[in-house]
Amino acid sequence: MKLIVPFAFLLLFSSCYNRERNCKDFRTGTFEFTYVTDGIEKTGRFVRTEDLNIDYYENKIDTASIRWINDCEFIMKHINPKNMSEEKAIHMKILTTSENHYTFEYSLAVQPGSQKKRVEQGTATKVED
Repeated sequence: MKLIVPFAFLLLFSSCYNRERNCKDFRTGTFEFTYVTDGIEKTGRFVRTEDLNIDYYENKIDTASIRWINDCEFIMKHINPKNMSEEKAIHMKILTTSENHYTFEYSLAVQPGSQKKRVEQGTATKVED
């Protein structure tokens, strides 16, 4: 019985916590992110405008169109897909923001058949406006 009261207060106060999301600050700009390929951590860079996302990674440039759903979510689709997987649209969602970086999740916009939805997360740092 002694544990019920502190647990109730903890539950009450934790439900009032809202994560900060100033998504408009991250709609456009130049960003960096880290990713792992074959066990090696690498850094990528991308430039996002209101309607384009231009990725620079491993000496390659890849461009995608962007359609914003709301201030924190957009659909991204490669402009010149090189294979079947690049033809699929990606749903991006900004989860939290801070002064110069944001945490996001992404998944396929449309899941094929009966496949389970696979959601990945990452963090991007804004390096230029």
